[in-house]
Amino acid sequence: MCDTYRKAVDCMSDLTQRLEIVTPEKKVFSDEITFVIAPGAEGELGILPRHAALITPLKIGLIKFDHEGNRIIMTVSGGFMEVRDSKVTILATAVERLDEIDIERAEAAKMRAEQRLAAKTPDIDVVRAEAALKRALNRLNAKR
Repeated sequence: MCDTYRKAVDCMSDLTQRLEIVTPEKKVFSDEITFVIAPGAEGELGILPRHAALITPLKIGLIKFDHEGNRIIMTVSGGFMEVRDSKVTILATAVERLDEIDIERAEAAKMRAEQRLAAKTPDIDVVRAEAALKRALNRLNAKR
């Protein structure tokens, strides 16, 4: 039984929870982890095993988790996260591992989005261009 803070921290380090990260194209990750951080709509959320049930939207940002002694970082382009019964499910629009990010492609996407926003013509979808810019910057910042 974890009856003090120190004991609680020690007890939690032995617990795991299942993390599943899924996009419309594929299951990106599915395994046991000890901790995950995700970009919630109101800020970063840290989820430990036995977390209270939760459903929340995710914004563009980074997913970070420890798996088999390694820190894994992935970019996420929005979606939803559900926490229930020692399982965290992330349904994401798009996810990229750091080793999958093409810097040149991300730089080109950033430039295109900036050009669209600078043009200020009536046919430009500003919301879409701003989202593209945020995604490109997220990918570039993740690699730095």
